[in-house]
Amino acid sequence: MADAKVIPFDDDRSRGSAQRTSRRRSAPRRKGDPVAGVKALPGQQDGPPQGGPQQGGDPRVTPPEPSGREQGPEPRSGGGWDRRVAGGLAFLRRRLTGEYEVDDFGYDEELTDQVLMSLLRPFYEKYFRVEVKGIENIPADGGALIVANHSGTLPLDGLMMQVAVHDNHPHGRHLRLLAADLVFMLPVINELARKAGHTLACAEDAERLLERGELVGVMPEGFKGIGKPFSERYKLQRFGRGGFVSTALRTGSPIVPCSIVGAEEIYPMIGNAKTLARVLGIPYFPITPTFPWLGPLGAVPLPTKWTIQFGEPIPTDGYPPEAAEDPMLMFNLTDQVREQIQHSLYKLLVQRRSVFF
Repeated sequence: MADAKVIPFDDDRSRGSAQRTSRRRSAPRRKGDPVAGVKALPGQQDGPPQGGPQQGGDPRVTPPEPSGREQGPEPRSGGGWDRRVAGGLAFLRRRLTGEYEVDDFGYDEELTDQVLMSLLRPFYEKYFRVEVKGIENIPADGGALIVANHSGTLPLDGLMMQVAVHDNHPHGRHLRLLAADLVFMLPVINELARKAGHTLACAEDAERLLERGELVGVMPEGFKGIGKPFSERYKLQRFGRGGFVSTALRTGSPIVPCSIVGAEEIYPMIGNAKTLARVLGIPYFPITPTFPWLGPLGAVPLPTKWTIQFGEPIPTDGYPPEAAEDPMLMFNLTDQVREQIQHSLYKLLVQRRSVFF
């Protein structure tokens, strides 16, 4: 039997020129013509070749160029850092030239997003490891009043709630907190609070923000809640005269109860130097196991594990306009909000495994 002639399939483009010459001398065959003694390779199709024949009448099909994935990972070009540097320089230029906007409350959205939130986020994510529940209960748009418990000796709970809303809400909404007069009497703190969107805790400012469709946060316990002793932790204090309910009724905004667990233990307040507090003109002077005994080091909060839960909203748009002047209705709604927050606090405490984990 005569020796069979082997027909090369040319799956290697890098072969020598002599082999390519010998193949070109052989009689060309059209696509679809059978080759004696050779089976068709799996995956070959009868249709026209993709990419067409090469120049010079070579009938061989040009294999497709390898995709980016087949070529392996591309070397990092540092484009991300370039964009960050360019964005930072553009931000700095706008700050220096005054090409940024603030509203009539002093709120600077760009500064809040780019700087203030970035400074608070490591405490939120790494230090307190905040877990957020019920974020879907915050409306996607329109005004709403978020009412939360207040604790922790220093008002870090309000700041963590602000980050929780901004970073977890699907629409990245901003929370405008109502703060006490003392906040706006302190140097530096006053300016930062205004820039972050906070305003004075008064009905007029709250109504204006709600009518604009803003999210407004309020902590009705005030100094009674944040300055209470550690022995009364997670026991809600009186919610004032229900002014926040009246504001919600006037604007028809829903009330979203919020429960915060973990803030009570960051500064366990075991005493209050009232005489020193009166001399300094502050509501209380806290004494904790570490402050003032360790000096500035004692002011470092303990790294407790936080949980922030937003409850189901309480609608107010079904009440008539004169309902805001009804003291019994305001008392009932205030008590309803307070009881809902207290019940959620107890439930979260039962579910908590540890103060720090």
